[in-house]
Amino acid sequence: MLASALDGVRVVDLSRILAGPWCTQNLADLGAHVLKIERPVKGDDTRGWGPPFVTADSGETVAAYFLACNRGKHSVTLDFALSSEREWLLRQIQDADVLVENYKVGTLAKYGLDYAALAAINPRLIYLSVTGFGQTGPFAHKPGYDYIFQGMGGLMSYTGIADGEEGAGPLRTGVAVVDLMTGMYATSAVLAALVQRGRTGQGQHLDIALLDVAVAMNANQAANYLVSGESPERIGNTHPNLSPYEVFECADGFMILAIGNDTQFAAFCALMQTDWHLQPDFATNAGRLTHIKQLRPLLRQVLRQWHTRALGEALDANGISWGNINNLEQVFQHPQVQHRQMLQTVRHPELGELKLVRNPMVLAQANAADTDVIAPPVLGPAAVLA
Repeated sequence: MLASALDGVRVVDLSRILAGPWCTQNLADLGAHVLKIERPVKGDDTRGWGPPFVTADSGETVAAYFLACNRGKHSVTLDFALSSEREWLLRQIQDADVLVENYKVGTLAKYGLDYAALAAINPRLIYLSVTGFGQTGPFAHKPGYDYIFQGMGGLMSYTGIADGEEGAGPLRTGVAVVDLMTGMYATSAVLAALVQRGRTGQGQHLDIALLDVAVAMNANQAANYLVSGESPERIGNTHPNLSPYEVFECADGFMILAIGNDTQFAAFCALMQTDWHLQPDFATNAGRLTHIKQLRPLLRQVLRQWHTRALGEALDANGISWGNINNLEQVFQHPQVQHRQMLQTVRHPELGELKLVRNPMVLAQANAADTDVIAPPVLGPAAVLA
């Protein structure tokens, strides 16, 4: 069962905020035992990133943000600046398979918790460092949050309303997407290192930087620039390589029309009772992109005459991709989301009933009863008492 793929793997989690915890939550969901090391009293910063909060029986409040990225972990608190508590931590690391940390470069070396020192006591250790800029280079010493890298990495330069239109300007995404992607890249790197260790018997130091991830996740936009030499501009809800592929207003709301090839466009035109697909300017995707300013008003005019439900049914009947723009209440009420069991309900002995989102890497059947899912922890006991 995929949920138990990492059964027996022990992870020491020294990370905070989102990128590192997202990685270690993935590892926990895949069956690893994750020991989350937190600061005494305050714990992970995101415990206070609210409202909204959940209140434990003890009166402790836990922010929803923390709950989003710390499922499946066991929390203990310690101050590794104190030798006795650092010794306790070192004993855990001696038997660990993976250590994840996101401290500024050089911080952990002051306490003998850097990779070189820990590899000496546990050569099989896979040591993952997550930082803003990486372990080397002129910016390695600088801190940074997701928002910074959405800007620095290029994402915000082409995300937002186009210049010359109302509301023009760069926008960040609605979630910390660089952090999340960093957590996913980090997860893949750890899994690959575990496979490699199975062949060599040796651990290694993994250096994952948010800036690197921000650059890599530009994907086709980066490729467009590297081929053309032209930086992509903000184009609102349209697509740089496909047309029509954007948000349109209908008689009773908005929908996303996503046409991926010329055959689909011809089917769409037949549905709309037009001959646009026969016109040279619109017959090919390249032509539609080139002449989008001429095509868009025509599309808007016909689509405003449709109600979203009727249009959706008609598009489905013709094999044309489309989608609603759902709020989160509608997301969790969607029949396919419910069928895929993306909503989990677990009971925590202190926090009570918690609703969580299932990890899509873990089969729904594996957690159908939710009885084996470990809820995000309240702030744990002191390490010497754990």
